[in-house]
Amino acid sequence: MQSDSINLIADIGGTNARFALVDGPAGQPREAKTLRCADYATLVDAAQTYLKEVGNLQPRRASISLATAVSGDQLTMTNHGWTFSIQQTRQALGLSSLKMLNDYTALALALPYFKDDEYWQIGGRQRSEGQVMAVLGPGTGLGVSAVMPVGDHWMPLQGEGGHVSYGPLDEREAGVIAILRRQFEHVSAERLVCGSGLCLLYRSIAELDGLSVEPVNPKDVTEMALQKKSVVAEEALAMFCAILGTVAGNLALTLGARGGVFIGGGIVPQLGDYFAQSAFRSRFEKHGRFTSYLEEIPAYVIQSRYPALHGAAIALGSDYECLGVTNTET
Repeated sequence: MQSDSINLIADIGGTNARFALVDGPAGQPREAKTLRCADYATLVDAAQTYLKEVGNLQPRRASISLATAVSGDQLTMTNHGWTFSIQQTRQALGLSSLKMLNDYTALALALPYFKDDEYWQIGGRQRSEGQVMAVLGPGTGLGVSAVMPVGDHWMPLQGEGGHVSYGPLDEREAGVIAILRRQFEHVSAERLVCGSGLCLLYRSIAELDGLSVEPVNPKDVTEMALQKKSVVAEEALAMFCAILGTVAGNLALTLGARGGVFIGGGIVPQLGDYFAQSAFRSRFEKHGRFTSYLEEIPAYVIQSRYPALHGAAIALGSDYECLGVTNTET
């Protein structure tokens, strides 16, 4: 069933593809469903499956956020195997217009519209209204962006800040990174603070201590740490939170994010009180002469279920034609 009034929106990560419908940029996402990327050969297959499940709808416009850099027609997912053309995807889905933008650009765009129950605070003072808000989040990768006021609306950044270099703050971190450099030419922030990064920390800490450990997934490490079943896992999760704090503090300094730093992704929101009591906040603030500057800036853990979908919907508005890449029917 074709509908000119309904738009398709999506948030595609390295693990999950979240789809929803929206009636316009100001509308609320509805019929949200999550599909596993690994279950589908292509983005088109996943989108078509979703549209069949919600009544064989045929939207005319779509806005899709992706966990990759968006530049040009040909895109390749950073942490998943999908490679595709924006134009060919639009044509295969029967759309008149298809916008694609980075997933954390979309998430940043949603920040000014969060309700109070969609995040909780970790340290800092009251955030400054109308100031830059930064966002980062470890999941399959490490997404990074920010949003700043421009005239009468908000404009998000389009960057790949998760891939900045990381410098260790103590000898223990230095030892871990030295081990990882044998395998990776560039040990970025994302290499350390994402799902696979948690496993790398676990393995590297064990090697530092001369211990042998079995292969694990991120959930294994988190559960062993929280249940105190493994001292290696406990140190890995503690180091993960500490490094994230340093990266978040760097981001706040770089952008002057007096509107707050928001933490998203699939890992931190599941840690609850552990994260609040971890070294995240102390490392966020620990920046020499600018420690007092960072002590003022609040950090928040995002609790909203589909924040990037809200951003993808907002990106359909006329103020955001410059975001990402849009392919239209000629």
